[in-house]
Amino acid sequence: MKTELLAPAGDIEAGYAAIFYGADAVYLGLKNFSARATAVNFSPEELDNFVGYAHSLKRKVYVTVNTLVQESELQSLLLTLDVCSNCNVDGIILQDLGVARIIKEKYPELELHASTQMAVHNKEGALALQKLGFKRVVLARELSLSEIKEIAAIPQLETEAFIHGALCYSYSGMCLFSSLESGRSANRGKCLYPCRAIFKGESGEKHYFSMKDMALQEQVLKLPVNSLKIEGRKKSALYVAAVTDYYRRILDGKGADEKRADNIKQIFSRPWCKFMLNGKNKNVVDRDFVGHRGLEIGQISRVAGNKMYFRSKYKICRHDGLQIDIEGREKPLGFSAQKLQVDGKNVFETVADKEAMVVVPFEAELLKKGQKIYLASSSEVKGSYDYKRPKQGEFAARQNVDVKVEVSEDKVLASAGKYKSEIEGKFEPAKDAAKTEDAIKKAFDKTGDTKLILGKLSIENKQGLFVPVSMLNELRRDLYAKVEIVKKNGELPKVFEQREKQDPKWIVRTDDVENIAGVNLDEVAEVEFLLDVDSDIADLQKLPKSKIRLVLPQVARNMSFWRKMVENLLSAGYKKWTIGNWWGLEVLPSKGGVDIAFDNGLYMMNSQAVSAAKEMKISRICLSVEDCLLNMQNLAQISSLKVVMPVYQDVPLFWSAVCVRDNDCAKCKKDLKWMKFAKDGKTYWARSKNCQTMVMADNPICFAKEAASVAADFYRADFCYKKYAQKNVAAIWQKIKNFEDIAKCSKANLNSAAL
Repeated sequence: MKTELLAPAGDIEAGYAAIFYGADAVYLGLKNFSARATAVNFSPEELDNFVGYAHSLKRKVYVTVNTLVQESELQSLLLTLDVCSNCNVDGIILQDLGVARIIKEKYPELELHASTQMAVHNKEGALALQKLGFKRVVLARELSLSEIKEIAAIPQLETEAFIHGALCYSYSGMCLFSSLESGRSANRGKCLYPCRAIFKGESGEKHYFSMKDMALQEQVLKLPVNSLKIEGRKKSALYVAAVTDYYRRILDGKGADEKRADNIKQIFSRPWCKFMLNGKNKNVVDRDFVGHRGLEIGQISRVAGNKMYFRSKYKICRHDGLQIDIEGREKPLGFSAQKLQVDGKNVFETVADKEAMVVVPFEAELLKKGQKIYLASSSEVKGSYDYKRPKQGEFAARQNVDVKVEVSEDKVLASAGKYKSEIEGKFEPAKDAAKTEDAIKKAFDKTGDTKLILGKLSIENKQGLFVPVSMLNELRRDLYAKVEIVKKNGELPKVFEQREKQDPKWIVRTDDVENIAGVNLDEVAEVEFLLDVDSDIADLQKLPKSKIRLVLPQVARNMSFWRKMVENLLSAGYKKWTIGNWWGLEVLPSKGGVDIAFDNGLYMMNSQAVSAAKEMKISRICLSVEDCLLNMQNLAQISSLKVVMPVYQDVPLFWSAVCVRDNDCAKCKKDLKWMKFAKDGKTYWARSKNCQTMVMADNPICFAKEAASVAADFYRADFCYKKYAQKNVAAIWQKIKNFEDIAKCSKANLNSAAL
C-alpha cells in the first residue's frame, strides 16, 4: 500500500495548496468541535466544494471532530456530523468516546480515526482502540522508531505519525496547563500555549518548556505507518504548500532538497529536531528564543551607526524581513530591509557571499559583530508556490431533485417527495399556455448556489393558467431550501437509564502509604493505590485488602514490565482496578470478576461517553478535573454508571517525556528531583523522575465546597506524587470530608459558565 502524505488545512486555500503540491489526503476542521478552534476552519459549503474537488483527484479528506463534548452540545454535534456525512468525508478524527459511539450507531459510513489527543503511546493502547471500532490511530509524537514499528505491525489497523511541525511539551490530550490555569482548554481547542511562555527557574528566566519543531526529513522513509502527517492547521497556505512539496519529493524518491528546506525555514520555522524518533533526546527545547526564527543566512561582520554589514549565504531582496538574535531578549529584533547596498551602491537585491549593507530602522544600538542574522520573510519565496484553485461551486456535490408543479385557480403547489411549497393567489387563463409551461421549466431549472440539480419535472396546468415569473421564483426558492436541509439523524443514540443512587462514599488515593497516615481509613470506602515502576508492592499489605483498588498510570512505555506486574497482582487476588489510558483495557482481563473503572484521564463529559463505557462493562467513571460545575452536576445526575467526583488533588498540568533537568543524560541517576519555576507571580513545581517530567501548580485544586451539589457516588481525595506530612493530611482530610475548602486552593474551571 502506498504511504499517504497527509497535509493540514486551516482554511480552503491551504487545502487547495496541499492538494496541488502532492498531498494524498488533507485533514481540516469545521467551525465547531475542532482542536484548532482559533484557525479559520471550513464552512459546510466550503467543505462540500473541497471534498468534491479532492475526490475528483482521488484524494481523501478527514475532518477533525477532536474536542471533548459537553452534554449540552450533543445536538449541535449531530449537525456537524450530518455535514460530514452529507459531504462524503473519508474519516473523522476524534478524541471523545461519546462522539465515537454516535458515529458508530448513526453514521457507520464514517471511519473512526483516534486523534493524537487520545494519547496512544504503546501497542496495547492501539489494540484497545481497534477493538472499540477505530480503523486508524494517530500515534503520540513521543514514540521512538522501534515503538512505532511495533504498533504499525498490528494487522488491519492503520497508523498515522506526525513527521513535521510544532511540538507540545506535554503528551497531547494530557496537557491541562492552559485549562486549569487560564480557563482555556487544549482539549476543547482553545489552548493559550503556556509551554511557550518564559518561566523563572534554576538557570534564570528561560523558555524551559518551549519545544523546537519536528522535522524528520528523509527519515520518514523509515516509518512503516500508513499515513505521514504534517502539523499546521494554523499555518498559511504558503507554509502548507512548501512543506507538502518538500515531503512529496522525498516520498517520490527525489531526496531532501536543501533549497526547499530553506524555503520552509524562511516561511515559518523554529529550530528543527527529530524529537524522540531515534531515542531519548534532550536537545528538543529552545530555551532562549520563542516563535518564528527564520532561515539563518549569516552573521554581522560590522556595525556603523544604523548600518549593518554582513555576507549572506542567500540572495536578499528589498523589503525582505530580517531578524537578529539579541542576547537576553526572548524574541529576535525584526525589521524590513528597506535600503540595501552592495559596493556602496543602492540595489534591489544582494549577491550571495558578497558583503552587503542594510539600514536598520530602529534599535541599531543593540547590534554587534557576530550576531546571527535570519531571513524571516522572502518575497522571492512567497512567489514560488502558486497553486491551482477550482471555480467556486464547480465541485459541489449535486443531487437530483424531481419536481411536480400543480397550478389551480387559487394556488400553485410545488412538491419534491415529502417536501411541499405553495403560493396562494387568483390565477387567470394565460394568453399562451405553452409560455407558462416554459416559464415553469426555466424557473425550476435555476438551482443557483444550492446542491441540487433539476431531474424530472412534471407540470399539471389543465386550465392553462398564467403564473407570474416572480411567484415561480419565490416558489422554487422556498421548495429548494426545504429540500436542501438534509438532517440525517435528528435523534441521538439512546443512553442507558440512570443508575440507582446510594449514599455517597469517600475514596482516598495515594502512591505512598505513608502519605495517608493522617486519614482514618474506617471513614473511606476505598483506597486507590497509584502504581509506578518503582512502587513497593509490599506496602499494599499495610492497607485493608478489601478496600484496595489499584490504579494504572496514564503513561506506560515499558509494557513487558507492566504486563508482568498486572499479571502478578491479579494472581495475588487484586480484582479492582482504575485505568487512565486505553492501554489498561488491553492488559486487564474483561472476565474473571475483574472490576475496571475509568479515571479522569479517560474524559467523560457527556452521557454518550458514559453509555459507551457501560457497554464496555466499566464499573464507574470519574468526572474531569477541567470540567465546569454545571456540566458535572448534569452528568452526575443522568449518568448510568457510578460517578466519582475529584475533590482534592495536585494535578499534573504537563505530563511530558521531555526531561527538564540541566544535567547530562549519561550521568543522570534518574532519581526524583523537584525544581521550582515561577511565572506571572505564580509558583510551579516540576517533578522529574525516570526521564519523565510532571509540572504542577503550587496550590492544589479543591472542589469541596461545591462537591455536595454534585450527585456523585464517590468523592475522592488524592495524595500522590508529593511527600505529604501526616499532620497536614489529617487537617486537609478533616475539612474536605465535611465539604469545606482548604486555604489557597484552586477552583480551575469549576465556576465557569461553560468550559
